[in-house]
Amino acid sequence: MSNEKSVATDPMRYRRQVILPDWDEETQELLTKATVFVAGVGGLGCGAALNLTVAGIGTLKICDMDVVDVTNLNRQFLHKEKNVGDLKTDSGYEELSAINSGIDIIRYNQEINEETVDEMVGDADIVIDCFDNFPGRYTLNKCAIRKGIPMVHAGIWGMEGRLTFLQSPETPCLSCLFPSAPPRAELPVLGAVACSTGAMQAIEAIKYLTGRGKNLKNRMIIMDMSTMRFQELHIKKNPNCPLCSKL
Repeated sequence: MSNEKSVATDPMRYRRQVILPDWDEETQELLTKATVFVAGVGGLGCGAALNLTVAGIGTLKICDMDVVDVTNLNRQFLHKEKNVGDLKTDSGYEELSAINSGIDIIRYNQEINEETVDEMVGDADIVIDCFDNFPGRYTLNKCAIRKGIPMVHAGIWGMEGRLTFLQSPETPCLSCLFPSAPPRAELPVLGAVACSTGAMQAIEAIKYLTGRGKNLKNRMIIMDMSTMRFQELHIKKNPNCPLCSKL
């Protein structure tokens, strides 16, 4: 299926977006022609992928090598009880395709590493970091730098979500912010925190692809959902970062 589609083929589907201020059919066409790579179809990835799907992204690439576990079901809403034991990319594809059959969804059920990442990301316009591990995040970060495309990074822990928009050399890269990976641990999280943070990642991608709104460049927001207090941090490049300091 080609992603050379027109909003005119279904003029009512995206009407509530098209009537937004500073948004029109040409804006919608920008989404229709865009390709987004979502790394991880877990708590963050479900929220990000769903909102990109309903917005009408032309091509959505989803990547995850895991299978659905019963412990995923409190937050990973694209996967159902019947999907326990299935590949997350398969159940995610099934659900997203049923929501919007007019977009191309490409599945990768393999590990992201230095040998696979460039081919999987391909010609994506932006990548969304929905990983739950830092080795994968670092690999995706290096790929985004090599390809000169932005990465929307988010993290969740308990009742807290964090979000930023990374685009070297204009902003720090992930290694600037996290020079070394924190220790692995079982992630405590409320499903609604993962869902809302992933949805905000989709918003950042949509703003970038349409040129509407202002991205979180050189800023990170920390959202304490237990108190509904949001904090904004100004973030800077590390002048000694081995990945992006010479960009």
